[in-house]
Amino acid sequence: MSHPPAVLDKRQHIIETAYALFKHAGFHATGIDRIIAEAKVAKMTMYRHFPNKDGLIVEVLAYRARRFDRQLDRLAAEPVSPEQKIDKIFDWYELWFRRPDFRGCLFAHALAEFGDPAHPVFQAAFQQKHDLKHRLQRILDEAMPRDRAEIVAADVLMLIEGATLLAEMGRPDLAIQNARRAAATLIASCRMPR
Repeated sequence: MSHPPAVLDKRQHIIETAYALFKHAGFHATGIDRIIAEAKVAKMTMYRHFPNKDGLIVEVLAYRARRFDRQLDRLAAEPVSPEQKIDKIFDWYELWFRRPDFRGCLFAHALAEFGDPAHPVFQAAFQQKHDLKHRLQRILDEAMPRDRAEIVAADVLMLIEGATLLAEMGRPDLAIQNARRAAATLIASCRMPR
């Protein structure tokens, strides 16, 4: 069943409004009534699109994941070495850390606020981290054996996550410099000889 464009636009508007509020105030601290007021939609419209808040949060996380994936797809498609692709990902993080609206990782916040691994919000956030690790692994597969690429991808993800937390604590320059240097050293030490 297809929806008319106006219905899809209204749904997307609710998602984008909720995203901005969740990013700023958190998931539990942002109530449905506030989202309805900020989105300027009727309560019935909200519940027609999102019968419950958890479903809305999962959709917001999916929206953010798609945006992030599109940005990384562009970086990964560039005809450069795997090391340069990983460096470009760190460039992306550095720019993000410097944005005035930077509030840390929405997915990490979701994992912290919804600690039950069976909860759909936890699962959506976990999936994004899992997908990012696999994206890193696919890049690194070009430079090293698959088993090594899997381990290094997990390590690079930990560096990214740690840098994001340190940036959220007010140390973006130190965070990105240290993570970038550690990732480059790690990749160089595991690279296949030419």
